[in-house]
Amino acid sequence: MDVPKDQIATLMEHGLYDSAEMLGCFLVSSSTVSAEASPHLKAETLILLGDALFHQREYRRAIHTYKQALHHCARIPKQSSGISRSSLSLSTRSSVNASSVSAINENEVRFKIASSHFALSETKAAIAEMESVKTRSLEMNILMAKLHRNSGYNRGAIAFYKECLRQCPYVLEAIIGLAELGATAKDIISAFTQTSSRSTKVSLDQIDPTRWLQRYVEAQCCVASHAYKGALELFAELLQRFPNNVHLLTETAKVEAIIGKNDEAIMRFEKVRSIDPYTLTCMDEYAMLLQMKCDYSRLNKLVHDLLSIDHTRAEVFVALSVLWERKDPRTALSYAEKSIRVDERHIPGYIVKGNFLLLAKRPEAAAIAFRAAQNLRSDLRSYQGLVHSYLAFGKTKEALYTAREAMNAMPQSAKALKLVGDVHANTSSGREKAKKFYESALRLEPGYLGAAIALADLHLMEGRNGDAVSLLERYLKDWADESLHVKLAQVFAATNMLQDALSHYQAALRINPQNEAAKKGLDRLEKQMKGIDPDAADENDENDVEDVDGDTEEAELM
Repeated sequence: MDVPKDQIATLMEHGLYDSAEMLGCFLVSSSTVSAEASPHLKAETLILLGDALFHQREYRRAIHTYKQALHHCARIPKQSSGISRSSLSLSTRSSVNASSVSAINENEVRFKIASSHFALSETKAAIAEMESVKTRSLEMNILMAKLHRNSGYNRGAIAFYKECLRQCPYVLEAIIGLAELGATAKDIISAFTQTSSRSTKVSLDQIDPTRWLQRYVEAQCCVASHAYKGALELFAELLQRFPNNVHLLTETAKVEAIIGKNDEAIMRFEKVRSIDPYTLTCMDEYAMLLQMKCDYSRLNKLVHDLLSIDHTRAEVFVALSVLWERKDPRTALSYAEKSIRVDERHIPGYIVKGNFLLLAKRPEAAAIAFRAAQNLRSDLRSYQGLVHSYLAFGKTKEALYTAREAMNAMPQSAKALKLVGDVHANTSSGREKAKKFYESALRLEPGYLGAAIALADLHLMEGRNGDAVSLLERYLKDWADESLHVKLAQVFAATNMLQDALSHYQAALRINPQNEAAKKGLDRLEKQMKGIDPDAADENDENDVEDVDGDTEEAELM
């Protein structure tokens, strides 16, 4: 043979895929490797070349090359082919052994074709390729689970995730996937104790003697079912056993961000970066929190660091989008859209895109983005975005339906109760109901300043300015928060108490010098002092909503 194929295998083992691909071109074109005289050798060399192309992410070329190999496999006489149809575990090594009598594993080649289709987001083609593989390895099952989930075949995805756990109970992505698809903790844990043959069971004590894996399952199920308080308690217990665990810290920060514990989440993400400064997972969530705090110096540094680590990741494009929102909204939106093109299942990309479209007064397009996020995995942010989008283009009934859906999904969430109140507050006939929902939210979570500010706004709508001031000042005694100062300043400015308004704007800026609302408020105050009405704008027409069959349900949840 002009080119020894074991040399390509050596190059592959050392990760020299460029050289392996170039050498593979010599090998497959060699006159000594004849498809007619030796179809087995021809298939082997094509698989090696396909492996090199796969690792270089030239997936279409890899698919074409693997299919050529299978074509030559079909021409090998069955009695002497040495072809194995049994499923073997696929690793980064080559599909074939370097020895001259190696068996060709057709199942593994089909798996590589399916993996290439998956990388190209060609889900149907990947599933079709894998359907002919009856006995599947662990990595084949996890691919099948992802393919079925991406196609919306959730029942099939659940079955494949469970099969993964039967083969290995420590496949954490299978645990998360099952939790997100609605499986209970008991159901997931039961899959641990079944062997792959399902004929025997093993004890949970053998698999998880200290019960940390069980706690992890319960925590992920709490997150998926919006039981965020329980999730935080379980993650805290796990962190006591595994302190400085980057994955657990990140999961905790994600939950804290969802429920509005922004300061705690920021501190948690900072700890993650201090332990592992090169992690990218969920760093876009951290960027979104820094933007909300108007901490642009830290946000700028974060984006700079992320770009130096890997500028191709979806998380980096989301972080870029929130950084650019203040400078150039169009550029910010384009970065959000690019994050989705990089990873069409990246939820923060849709959330950020929806928020930017709302700010651009394009609520119909924003609703599409938030709905896409919710279809991937519903959480409080996608519900909030949908409700505010619907309200912005007058779809009050749809907003109320979505808010109630959030309330039913998260009955112990003060923010979900507040969301229903927001819809009712949008109509003059619903303000009394809105007041009840805001008060219920505050009873459930006394420190929820968002509900306190919304209730103050409601007092203002009804002309009860004194009640609004009393409420905000009462909360200010316990929570020295910049948002309370800003709202009080706005109330005082609206009632022509300009000196008091100035005092509270200044207090807000002392807490956070970058607070955009306080900066804009001071600018508005200057206009007011000059006799210019800063609120001169057309009032939106109110759209009353028929509250059909909702009162009883809402009263029970309040």
